[in-house]
Amino acid sequence: MRILGILTLAGLLANVPLSAHHSFAAEYESNQMITLSGKITKVEWTNPHIYVHLDVADAAGKVSSWSVEGYPPNTLKRTGVTRSLFKEGDTVTVTAYKSKDGSNTGAGREVTFPDKSKKFMGPVGR
Repeated sequence: MRILGILTLAGLLANVPLSAHHSFAAEYESNQMITLSGKITKVEWTNPHIYVHLDVADAAGKVSSWSVEGYPPNTLKRTGVTRSLFKEGDTVTVTAYKSKDGSNTGAGREVTFPDKSKKFMGPVGR
């Protein structure tokens, strides 16, 4: 009976999706920088990386939602970047490396806040 329980538990755990850390080079174009200016709609201040979600309007006024990945929260905190800097509704400008899959995602490099201060939110592309 005990063996059956262990095998059942092992089978259940084998079906749980694992959250793997991804490679920058596998997801982002290190030679394709983009600049996004938009309103912050959401901030996910979680490990292993933060995500800042923006609504960005193009030249014709069409709004699209973007997700920009940054350093882990602890790394940002050590460099003076805190969660309180990212306020929903604020308009920011972010430089980022474009995703390889063509989605509206990027690996953030630098963010410019409404007061014109600039902070790094991610590394130089590899």
